[in-house]
Amino acid sequence: MIDRLLLLYPAGYRAAYGPEIAGTYREMTAGVSRRDRLREGADLAAHALRVRFGLGSADPLGRLVASAAPFALAAAAVSAGIRFVRWYAGITASPTPWRVALRTMDGPELLGLLSLLLVCAGAIVALTGRWAAGSAAAVCGLAGTAVLAVVATHPNEYQYRIVVPVAALLTIAVVLACPPDLRPGPGASAVAGAMAATAWLPAIAVEAGAVGWVSTDYGGWPLLVLAATGIALALRARSSGLRESGAMALASPPLLADACLLNWYSPSPFAALLLVLPAAALLSAVAGRVRGPR
Repeated sequence: MIDRLLLLYPAGYRAAYGPEIAGTYREMTAGVSRRDRLREGADLAAHALRVRFGLGSADPLGRLVASAAPFALAAAAVSAGIRFVRWYAGITASPTPWRVALRTMDGPELLGLLSLLLVCAGAIVALTGRWAAGSAAAVCGLAGTAVLAVVATHPNEYQYRIVVPVAALLTIAVVLACPPDLRPGPGASAVAGAMAATAWLPAIAVEAGAVGWVSTDYGGWPLLVLAATGIALALRARSSGLRESGAMALASPPLLADACLLNWYSPSPFAALLLVLPAAALLSAVAGRVRGPR
């Protein structure tokens, strides 16, 4: 097994460290159960893929993904939370008693709601200190959402089957690619949680019609909050804004997917929203030049 796992490493890395890795693996798995050997093998395979794709904690891409991971989970939670509230609003507005409506739900609809709840709950758990458990739950919810989007019937079937799975898989990739030794700390998690709350609450107020002078935000408010968060982080770090803007771009697929679906038949608002993150990157760069390095 170890010989096959070593093939996942780049040739140069395998030649330099392969014997050491193999010896350590055999020592750690001597006399252990098959389950423990599989777990060690999975950890080793994950490390090999990180080395091959430059996703280690010492690699620029690995550090960028680590910066993006908490915001990717937060963005996924915002998207899932908005969809769940839309479902709840539909239940409460229907003349059918909610208990009857729940009993008549079909399997795909029930699994879809459970997936949304898993994403929201997982993000909350991950951003409040239990990253491994929370991110695993959120990834399961995102995977369920992607599968259901492909196999279940939906009024906007064609675009839904493409946009939702792609956004879910991109978010899963960002979360899983986060290096284990660069998992978000309390500060980054708090900022991501604040971003999620700031993006979600006003969007729900618009959905509920509580803001009389705004009929819809076209999916723009959450994207604006995400972009503003990147600018704020860049200003606080007095950086060029490149890393912060890149992190927000990696975190944006769930919010871009929502905006795309909302504006599918009227692409002008979505085209304008595609400029939000590049504009934020430009503003961050200009602000960084004005303020100068720390």
